[in-house]
Amino acid sequence: MKVSFTSLGCAKNLIDSEQMIALVAAAGHELVADPAEAEAAVVNTCAFIDAAQQEAIDTILALAELKKTGSLRRLIVTGCLPERYQGDILRELPEIDAVLGTGSFPEIVEAIESKERHFARFLDKNAPLPELDRAVSTGPAWAYIKVADGCDNRCAYCVIPSIRGRYRSRPMQAVLDEARSLAGAGVKELILVAQNLTHYGRDFRDGTTLCTLLRGLVQIPGIEWIRLHYLYPHEMTDELIDLIAEEPKIVKYLDLPLQHVNDGILRRMRRPETKEQIVGLLQKLRERIDGVVLRTSLIVGLPGEGEAEFEELMDFLREQKLPRAGVFVFSPQEGTPAAEMIDRCSTEEAESRRDALMALQNGIMDDYDREQIGHVFTVLCEGTDGEYWVGRRYADSPEIDEQVYFTGGDAAPGEFARVRITGAEDGGLIGEAL
Repeated sequence: MKVSFTSLGCAKNLIDSEQMIALVAAAGHELVADPAEAEAAVVNTCAFIDAAQQEAIDTILALAELKKTGSLRRLIVTGCLPERYQGDILRELPEIDAVLGTGSFPEIVEAIESKERHFARFLDKNAPLPELDRAVSTGPAWAYIKVADGCDNRCAYCVIPSIRGRYRSRPMQAVLDEARSLAGAGVKELILVAQNLTHYGRDFRDGTTLCTLLRGLVQIPGIEWIRLHYLYPHEMTDELIDLIAEEPKIVKYLDLPLQHVNDGILRRMRRPETKEQIVGLLQKLRERIDGVVLRTSLIVGLPGEGEAEFEELMDFLREQKLPRAGVFVFSPQEGTPAAEMIDRCSTEEAESRRDALMALQNGIMDDYDREQIGHVFTVLCEGTDGEYWVGRRYADSPEIDEQVYFTGGDAAPGEFARVRITGAEDGGLIGEAL
Protein backbone atom coordinates (compact mmCIF):
# COMPACT_ATOMS: atom_id res chain seq x y z
CA MET A 1 0.00 0.00 0.00
CA LYS A 2 1.22 3.53 -0.75
CA VAL A 3 1.38 5.55 2.49
CA SER A 4 2.02 9.27 3.10
CA PHE A 5 2.88 10.97 6.39
CA THR A 6 2.17 14.53 7.55
CA SER A 7 3.82 15.51 10.83
CA LEU A 8 2.57 18.60 12.68
CA GLY A 9 3.83 20.31 15.80
CA CYS A 10 7.09 19.92 17.68
CA ALA A 11 10.31 18.00 17.15
CA LYS A 12 9.16 15.27 19.54
CA ASN A 13 6.19 14.70 17.24
CA LEU A 14 8.53 14.50 14.27
CA ILE A 15 10.53 11.75 15.96
CA ASP A 16 7.30 9.82 16.62
CA SER A 17 6.49 10.19 12.92
CA GLU A 18 9.96 8.99 11.94
CA GLN A 19 9.50 5.89 14.08
CA MET A 20 6.12 5.18 12.49
CA ILE A 21 7.60 5.63 9.01
CA ALA A 22 10.29 3.05 9.82
CA LEU A 23 7.64 0.58 11.03
CA VAL A 24 5.52 1.09 7.91
CA ALA A 25 8.52 0.66 5.60
CA ALA A 26 9.62 -2.50 7.45
CA ALA A 27 6.13 -3.91 6.92
CA GLY A 28 6.62 -3.61 3.17
CA HIS A 29 4.49 -0.58 2.40
CA GLU A 30 5.61 2.07 -0.08
CA LEU A 31 6.16 5.57 1.27
CA VAL A 32 5.11 8.51 -0.91
CA ALA A 33 5.60 12.22 -0.24
CA ASP A 34 2.41 13.42 -1.94
CA PRO A 35 -0.83 12.44 -0.17
CA ALA A 36 -2.61 12.69 -3.52
CA GLU A 37 -0.67 9.60 -4.59
CA ALA A 38 -1.31 7.67 -1.37
CA GLU A 39 -3.77 4.94 -0.56
CA ALA A 40 -3.36 5.60 3.17
CA ALA A 41 -2.53 8.97 4.74
CA VAL A 42 -1.25 9.42 8.30
CA VAL A 43 -1.48 12.76 10.11
CA ASN A 44 0.51 13.03 13.35
CA THR A 45 -1.11 15.92 15.20
CA CYS A 46 -0.43 18.57 17.82
CA ALA A 47 -3.12 19.86 20.19
CA PHE A 48 -1.16 22.14 22.50
CA ILE A 49 -3.08 25.34 21.71
CA ASP A 50 -6.12 26.30 19.65
CA ALA A 51 -4.06 27.25 16.60
CA ALA A 52 -2.39 23.82 16.57
CA GLN A 53 -5.73 22.07 16.88
CA GLN A 54 -7.16 24.09 14.01
CA GLU A 55 -4.15 23.31 11.84
CA ALA A 56 -4.65 19.61 12.55
CA ILE A 57 -8.37 19.73 11.74
CA ASP A 58 -7.78 21.68 8.53
CA THR A 59 -5.15 19.14 7.45
CA ILE A 60 -7.49 16.23 8.21
CA LEU A 61 -10.36 17.77 6.25
CA ALA A 62 -8.10 18.54 3.29
CA LEU A 63 -6.93 14.93 3.18
CA ALA A 64 -10.51 13.70 3.55
CA GLU A 65 -11.30 15.41 0.25
CA LEU A 66 -8.76 13.13 -1.42
CA LYS A 67 -10.91 10.17 -0.42
CA LYS A 68 -13.54 11.58 -2.76
CA THR A 69 -11.32 12.48 -5.69
CA GLY A 70 -8.12 10.42 -5.51
CA SER A 71 -6.71 7.03 -4.62
CA LEU A 72 -6.83 7.63 -0.86
CA ARG A 73 -8.81 4.92 0.91
CA ARG A 74 -7.72 5.20 4.54
CA LEU A 75 -7.10 8.23 6.77
CA ILE A 76 -5.26 7.67 10.04
CA VAL A 77 -4.87 10.38 12.71
CA THR A 78 -2.30 9.94 15.46
CA GLY A 79 -0.84 11.81 18.39
CA CYS A 80 -2.07 14.62 20.57
CA LEU A 81 -5.42 15.50 18.98
CA PRO A 82 -6.94 12.01 19.26
CA GLU A 83 -5.38 11.53 22.70
CA ARG A 84 -6.97 14.72 23.96
CA TYR A 85 -10.37 14.14 22.38
CA GLN A 86 -10.47 10.35 22.24
CA GLY A 87 -14.13 10.22 23.18
CA ASP A 88 -15.20 12.66 20.49
CA ILE A 89 -12.83 12.68 17.53
CA LEU A 90 -14.34 9.85 15.50
CA ARG A 91 -17.82 11.19 16.07
CA GLU A 92 -16.90 14.77 15.21
CA LEU A 93 -14.69 13.81 12.26
CA PRO A 94 -16.25 10.67 10.75
CA GLU A 95 -13.96 11.03 7.73
CA ILE A 96 -11.21 9.48 9.88
CA ASP A 97 -10.76 5.73 9.62
CA ALA A 98 -8.33 5.11 12.48
CA VAL A 99 -6.91 6.93 15.49
CA LEU A 100 -3.89 6.25 17.68
CA GLY A 101 -3.16 8.01 20.97
CA THR A 102 0.23 9.22 22.13
CA GLY A 103 1.04 5.85 23.70
CA SER A 104 0.02 3.84 20.65
CA PHE A 105 2.44 4.74 17.84
CA PRO A 106 3.78 1.15 17.57
CA GLU A 107 0.29 0.10 16.38
CA ILE A 108 0.58 2.13 13.16
CA VAL A 109 0.89 -0.83 10.79
CA GLU A 110 -2.19 -2.48 12.26
CA ALA A 111 -4.08 0.82 11.96
CA ILE A 112 -3.18 1.07 8.27
CA GLU A 113 -3.93 -2.54 7.42
CA SER A 114 -7.08 -2.95 9.53
CA LYS A 115 -10.42 -3.39 7.75
CA GLU A 116 -12.19 -2.02 10.82
CA ARG A 117 -14.21 1.08 9.93
CA HIS A 118 -13.23 3.06 13.02
CA PHE A 119 -10.04 1.56 14.39
CA ALA A 120 -8.95 3.10 17.73
CA ARG A 121 -6.03 2.40 20.07
CA PHE A 122 -5.33 4.35 23.24
CA LEU A 123 -2.61 2.48 25.11
CA ASP A 124 -0.98 3.68 28.32
CA LYS A 125 0.53 7.12 27.72
CA ASN A 126 2.53 6.72 30.95
CA ALA A 127 4.30 3.56 29.81
CA PRO A 128 8.08 3.54 29.20
CA LEU A 129 9.00 4.94 25.81
CA PRO A 130 9.30 2.27 23.12
CA GLU A 131 12.75 1.81 21.63
CA LEU A 132 12.07 1.78 17.89
CA ASP A 133 14.09 2.35 14.74
CA ARG A 134 13.40 5.59 12.91
CA ALA A 135 13.73 7.01 9.43
CA VAL A 136 15.54 10.30 10.09
CA SER A 137 14.03 13.03 7.92
CA THR A 138 16.15 16.02 8.94
CA GLY A 139 19.64 17.07 7.93
CA PRO A 140 21.97 16.89 6.28
CA ALA A 141 24.22 16.18 9.23
CA TRP A 142 21.79 17.06 12.02
CA ALA A 143 19.03 15.19 13.80
CA TYR A 144 16.79 15.46 16.82
CA ILE A 145 17.09 12.85 19.54
CA LYS A 146 14.29 12.50 22.09
CA VAL A 147 15.59 11.73 25.56
CA ALA A 148 12.30 11.91 27.46
CA ASP A 149 8.58 12.47 27.02
CA GLY A 150 5.76 13.75 29.18
CA CYS A 151 5.90 16.37 31.92
CA ASP A 152 5.30 16.60 35.67
CA ASN A 153 5.34 20.41 35.99
CA ARG A 154 1.57 21.05 35.79
CA CYS A 155 1.79 24.67 34.66
CA ALA A 156 -1.64 26.28 34.93
CA TYR A 157 -2.04 26.95 31.20
CA CYS A 158 -0.65 23.70 29.81
CA VAL A 159 -2.37 20.46 28.71
CA ILE A 160 0.79 18.51 27.91
CA PRO A 161 0.80 16.35 31.08
CA SER A 162 -2.75 15.20 30.32
CA ILE A 163 -1.86 14.43 26.68
CA ARG A 164 1.70 13.11 26.84
CA GLY A 165 1.62 11.60 30.32
CA ARG A 166 4.00 11.76 33.24
CA TYR A 167 7.69 12.45 32.72
CA ARG A 168 9.56 9.36 31.46
CA SER A 169 13.26 9.42 30.67
CA ARG A 170 14.70 7.01 28.14
CA PRO A 171 17.42 4.75 29.55
CA MET A 172 20.76 6.44 29.08
CA GLN A 173 22.26 3.46 27.24
CA ALA A 174 19.41 3.57 24.71
CA VAL A 175 20.08 7.26 24.04
CA LEU A 176 23.82 6.66 23.68
CA ASP A 177 23.26 3.73 21.32
CA GLU A 178 20.96 5.82 19.13
CA ALA A 179 23.43 8.71 19.14
CA ARG A 180 26.22 6.36 17.97
CA SER A 181 23.97 5.08 15.21
CA LEU A 182 23.19 8.63 14.10
CA ALA A 183 26.87 9.53 14.16
CA GLY A 184 27.61 6.50 12.02
CA ALA A 185 25.06 7.77 9.50
CA GLY A 186 26.87 11.11 9.23
CA VAL A 187 25.02 13.18 11.83
CA LYS A 188 27.31 15.86 13.28
CA GLU A 189 24.78 17.86 15.32
CA LEU A 190 22.49 16.24 17.88
CA ILE A 191 19.58 18.30 19.15
CA LEU A 192 18.35 16.87 22.44
CA VAL A 193 14.62 17.34 22.93
CA ALA A 194 12.25 16.76 25.83
CA GLN A 195 9.48 18.79 27.37
CA ASN A 196 11.87 19.50 30.23
CA LEU A 197 15.39 18.46 29.32
CA THR A 198 16.83 19.55 32.68
CA HIS A 199 14.72 16.90 34.45
CA TYR A 200 16.29 14.05 32.48
CA GLY A 201 17.09 10.96 34.57
CA ARG A 202 15.62 12.17 37.84
CA ASP A 203 12.67 9.78 37.50
CA PHE A 204 15.15 6.88 37.64
CA ARG A 205 16.15 7.90 41.18
CA ASP A 206 19.59 6.35 40.73
CA GLY A 207 21.70 9.49 40.38
CA THR A 208 21.33 9.77 36.59
CA THR A 209 21.07 13.39 35.43
CA LEU A 210 21.36 15.37 32.23
CA CYS A 211 25.02 15.92 33.09
CA THR A 212 25.56 12.15 33.22
CA LEU A 213 24.02 11.78 29.77
CA LEU A 214 25.97 14.70 28.29
CA ARG A 215 29.28 13.31 29.54
CA GLY A 216 28.50 10.13 27.62
CA LEU A 217 27.35 11.89 24.45
CA VAL A 218 30.43 14.08 24.11
CA GLN A 219 32.60 10.94 23.93
CA ILE A 220 30.95 9.74 20.70
CA PRO A 221 33.22 10.19 17.66
CA GLY A 222 31.63 12.17 14.83
CA ILE A 223 29.29 14.21 17.02
CA GLU A 224 30.57 17.79 16.95
CA TRP A 225 27.63 19.84 18.22
CA ILE A 226 25.13 19.01 20.97
CA ARG A 227 22.23 21.44 21.27
CA LEU A 228 19.84 21.51 24.25
CA HIS A 229 16.03 22.08 24.07
CA TYR A 230 14.44 22.96 26.59
CA LEU A 231 16.16 23.87 29.86
CA TYR A 232 13.82 24.84 32.67
CA PRO A 233 15.29 27.66 34.80
CA HIS A 234 14.54 26.18 38.23
CA GLU A 235 16.53 23.02 37.42
CA MET A 236 19.65 24.70 35.99
CA THR A 237 22.31 23.48 38.42
CA ASP A 238 25.82 24.85 38.80
CA GLU A 239 27.12 21.46 37.67
CA LEU A 240 25.16 21.72 34.41
CA ILE A 241 26.20 25.34 33.81
CA ASP A 242 29.86 24.48 34.33
CA LEU A 243 29.62 21.46 32.00
CA ILE A 244 28.04 23.58 29.24
CA ALA A 245 30.73 26.23 29.73
CA GLU A 246 33.66 23.81 29.67
CA GLU A 247 32.64 21.21 27.07
CA PRO A 248 33.36 22.44 23.51
CA LYS A 249 30.88 20.04 21.88
CA ILE A 250 27.91 21.51 23.79
CA VAL A 251 26.91 24.58 21.80
CA LYS A 252 26.49 27.75 23.82
CA TYR A 253 22.84 28.15 22.89
CA LEU A 254 20.33 27.70 25.69
CA ASP A 255 16.56 27.65 25.24
CA LEU A 256 14.96 28.66 28.54
CA PRO A 257 11.13 28.87 28.44
CA LEU A 258 10.56 31.75 30.89
CA GLN A 259 6.94 32.58 29.85
CA HIS A 260 6.79 35.79 31.94
CA VAL A 261 8.70 37.76 34.57
CA ASN A 262 6.02 39.42 36.69
CA ASP A 263 5.90 37.56 40.01
CA GLY A 264 2.11 37.63 40.20
CA ILE A 265 1.70 36.22 36.70
CA LEU A 266 4.37 33.57 37.36
CA ARG A 267 2.43 32.45 40.44
CA ARG A 268 -0.76 32.26 38.40
CA MET A 269 1.10 30.21 35.82
CA ARG A 270 2.29 27.89 38.61
CA ARG A 271 5.86 28.54 37.60
CA PRO A 272 8.36 28.09 40.46
CA GLU A 273 10.69 30.97 39.56
CA THR A 274 10.56 34.62 40.60
CA LYS A 275 11.72 37.54 38.52
CA GLU A 276 14.72 37.99 40.80
CA GLN A 277 15.71 34.36 40.29
CA ILE A 278 15.29 34.62 36.50
CA VAL A 279 17.41 37.77 36.24
CA GLY A 280 20.03 36.21 38.52
CA LEU A 281 20.18 33.07 36.39
CA LEU A 282 20.60 35.04 33.16
CA GLN A 283 23.42 37.04 34.72
CA LYS A 284 25.11 33.85 35.93
CA LEU A 285 24.84 32.21 32.50
CA ARG A 286 26.35 35.22 30.77
CA GLU A 287 29.18 35.47 33.28
CA ARG A 288 30.12 31.78 33.18
CA ILE A 289 29.43 30.71 29.58
CA ASP A 290 31.48 32.63 27.06
CA GLY A 291 29.45 33.74 24.04
CA VAL A 292 26.20 32.22 25.30
CA VAL A 293 23.12 32.87 23.16
CA LEU A 294 19.86 32.81 25.11
CA ARG A 295 16.45 31.97 23.69
CA THR A 296 13.10 32.05 25.44
CA SER A 297 9.35 31.90 24.90
CA LEU A 298 6.92 34.39 26.41
CA ILE A 299 3.14 34.33 26.89
CA VAL A 300 1.01 37.49 26.87
CA GLY A 301 -2.63 37.88 27.82
CA LEU A 302 -2.82 35.44 30.75
CA PRO A 303 -5.63 36.38 33.16
CA GLY A 304 -4.35 38.97 35.57
CA GLU A 305 -1.93 40.57 33.11
CA GLY A 306 -2.75 44.25 32.99
CA GLU A 307 -0.83 47.14 31.51
CA ALA A 308 1.60 47.26 34.43
CA GLU A 309 2.46 43.56 34.18
CA PHE A 310 2.87 43.82 30.42
CA GLU A 311 5.12 46.87 30.68
CA GLU A 312 7.25 44.97 33.17
CA LEU A 313 7.69 42.26 30.56
CA MET A 314 8.60 44.87 27.93
CA ASP A 315 11.14 46.46 30.27
CA PHE A 316 12.66 43.05 30.96
CA LEU A 317 13.18 42.43 27.25
CA ARG A 318 14.67 45.89 26.76
CA GLU A 319 17.10 45.33 29.64
CA GLN A 320 18.09 41.72 28.93
CA LYS A 321 18.24 41.99 25.12
CA LEU A 322 17.81 38.26 24.55
CA PRO A 323 18.98 37.47 21.00
CA ARG A 324 16.21 34.90 20.47
CA ALA A 325 12.61 35.02 21.70
CA GLY A 326 9.18 33.86 20.61
CA VAL A 327 5.94 35.45 21.85
CA PHE A 328 2.59 33.68 22.08
CA VAL A 329 -0.91 34.80 22.93
CA PHE A 330 -2.47 32.96 25.87
CA SER A 331 -4.78 30.24 24.60
CA PRO A 332 -7.20 29.01 27.29
CA GLN A 333 -7.32 25.22 27.20
CA GLU A 334 -10.26 23.28 28.57
CA GLY A 335 -9.35 21.40 31.73
CA THR A 336 -6.51 23.68 32.80
CA PRO A 337 -6.68 26.01 35.83
CA ALA A 338 -5.87 29.06 33.70
CA ALA A 339 -8.97 28.48 31.55
CA GLU A 340 -11.13 29.09 34.63
CA MET A 341 -9.39 32.30 35.67
CA ILE A 342 -11.19 35.60 35.31
CA ASP A 343 -9.85 39.08 34.56
CA ARG A 344 -8.53 38.22 31.11
CA CYS A 345 -7.96 40.90 28.49
CA SER A 346 -9.57 40.63 25.07
CA THR A 347 -7.97 38.59 22.31
CA GLU A 348 -7.41 41.80 20.36
CA GLU A 349 -5.53 43.36 23.27
CA ALA A 350 -3.43 40.23 23.77
CA GLU A 351 -2.54 40.18 20.07
CA SER A 352 -1.61 43.86 20.26
CA ARG A 353 0.71 43.09 23.18
CA ARG A 354 2.28 40.22 21.24
CA ASP A 355 2.86 42.51 18.27
CA ALA A 356 4.45 45.17 20.47
CA LEU A 357 6.77 42.62 22.09
CA MET A 358 7.75 41.17 18.73
CA ALA A 359 8.46 44.63 17.30
CA LEU A 360 10.77 45.24 20.25
CA GLN A 361 12.35 41.81 19.84
CA ASN A 362 12.92 42.32 16.11
CA GLY A 363 14.91 45.44 16.92
CA ILE A 364 16.98 43.53 19.48
CA MET A 365 17.68 40.82 16.92
CA ASP A 366 18.68 43.37 14.28
CA ASP A 367 21.14 44.97 16.70
CA TYR A 368 22.53 41.55 17.59
CA ASP A 369 22.99 40.65 13.92
CA ARG A 370 24.86 43.87 13.21
CA GLU A 371 27.23 43.05 16.06
CA GLN A 372 28.19 39.81 14.29
CA ILE A 373 29.64 41.62 11.25
CA GLY A 374 33.40 41.10 10.99
CA HIS A 375 33.45 38.00 13.21
CA VAL A 376 34.35 34.50 12.00
CA PHE A 377 32.13 31.53 12.88
CA THR A 378 31.97 27.82 12.26
CA VAL A 379 28.93 27.19 10.08
CA LEU A 380 27.23 23.85 9.40
CA CYS A 381 26.41 23.93 5.69
CA GLU A 382 22.93 22.65 4.82
CA GLY A 383 22.75 23.26 1.08
CA THR A 384 22.48 26.04 -1.47
CA ASP A 385 19.77 28.39 -2.70
CA GLY A 386 21.43 28.68 -6.10
CA GLU A 387 23.37 31.83 -5.26
CA TYR A 388 24.68 31.20 -1.75
CA TRP A 389 25.62 28.30 0.43
CA VAL A 390 23.17 28.17 3.34
CA GLY A 391 24.04 27.08 6.87
CA ARG A 392 23.78 27.74 10.59
CA ARG A 393 26.04 28.95 13.38
CA TYR A 394 25.95 27.65 16.94
CA ALA A 395 23.61 30.58 17.64
CA ASP A 396 20.90 29.25 15.32
CA SER A 397 18.69 26.24 15.93
CA PRO A 398 17.21 24.71 12.76
CA GLU A 399 13.73 25.68 11.62
CA ILE A 400 13.29 28.43 14.23
CA ASP A 401 16.29 30.76 14.00
CA GLU A 402 18.27 32.55 11.30
CA GLN A 403 20.56 31.17 8.64
CA VAL A 404 23.92 32.24 7.24
CA TYR A 405 24.18 32.80 3.47
CA PHE A 406 27.77 32.66 2.29
CA THR A 407 29.97 32.37 -0.78
CA GLY A 408 33.39 30.91 -1.51
CA GLY A 409 35.38 28.14 0.09
CA ASP A 410 34.88 24.44 -0.52
CA ALA A 411 31.65 24.07 1.46
CA ALA A 412 29.42 21.05 0.96
CA PRO A 413 26.10 20.05 2.54
CA GLY A 414 26.70 18.36 5.86
CA GLU A 415 30.19 19.83 6.30
CA PHE A 416 31.50 22.65 8.48
CA ALA A 417 32.94 25.86 7.03
CA ARG A 418 34.66 28.84 8.59
CA VAL A 419 32.74 31.94 7.55
CA ARG A 420 33.43 35.63 8.07
CA ILE A 421 30.21 37.63 8.48
CA THR A 422 30.13 40.58 6.10
CA GLY A 423 26.54 41.79 6.37
CA ALA A 424 23.13 41.35 7.95
CA GLU A 425 19.79 41.26 6.20
CA ASP A 426 16.27 40.60 7.43
CA GLY A 427 16.17 36.97 8.47
CA GLY A 428 19.82 36.11 8.08
CA LEU A 429 23.51 36.90 7.95
CA ILE A 430 25.72 37.25 4.85
CA GLY A 431 29.28 35.99 4.78
CA GLU A 432 32.21 34.56 2.89
CA ALA A 433 33.93 31.25 3.55
CA LEU A 434 37.61 31.40 4.44
